[in-house]
Amino acid sequence: MAESAAEQGRAADLRPLPAGPAGSSTGVEVRPAGVADAAGIAAVYAPYVHSGVATFEGEPPPPAVLATRMTTGLPWFVACAGPEVVGYAYASPHHERAAYRWTVECTVYLAPAACGQGVGSALYGRLLPVLSERGLVTALAKITLPNAASIALHERAGFHQVGVLPQVGFKLGAWHDVGLWARSLVRDLPVPPAGGD
Repeated sequence: MAESAAEQGRAADLRPLPAGPAGSSTGVEVRPAGVADAAGIAAVYAPYVHSGVATFEGEPPPPAVLATRMTTGLPWFVACAGPEVVGYAYASPHHERAAYRWTVECTVYLAPAACGQGVGSALYGRLLPVLSERGLVTALAKITLPNAASIALHERAGFHQVGVLPQVGFKLGAWHDVGLWARSLVRDLPVPPAGGD
């Protein structure tokens, strides 16, 4: 029996990613983040808030706020060059309504020196399998457009574009579109999902 297009897409999404362990070709260690990493994460994130449109946050959150965000129960990973955090990735709930509980949003931020070095792929190589192991079904990513580097990173990680939200954010004196990318975390959809109705 031939696979449907959706089944073929789920299989393509699940291709292996580099795991990015200590001593990997990226030259960084990728490990689970803890609240002690909040200051390093804040340092990576702040320039994106101040001078970019990758995030629509208006003020850089202090480490204590980021530490609180890390306690949602979903995984966070950091990439470290020695003691310095040079990137991080995490998952957050997509929506508070119950039917969305198997869907998460994924985010990666990198220090400038870590860009183009495979660090983003190494972070997703750790994050996405953990999400799959936890029984989550779909990972989403929102990308402010244009952003060729982020699009390339997400498509290497198996995400594909599913839409564009036009002119949804105003920052730095301009309106911005946000692209929506999605990636399946399972080969076969659970029926009903674990913990379902």
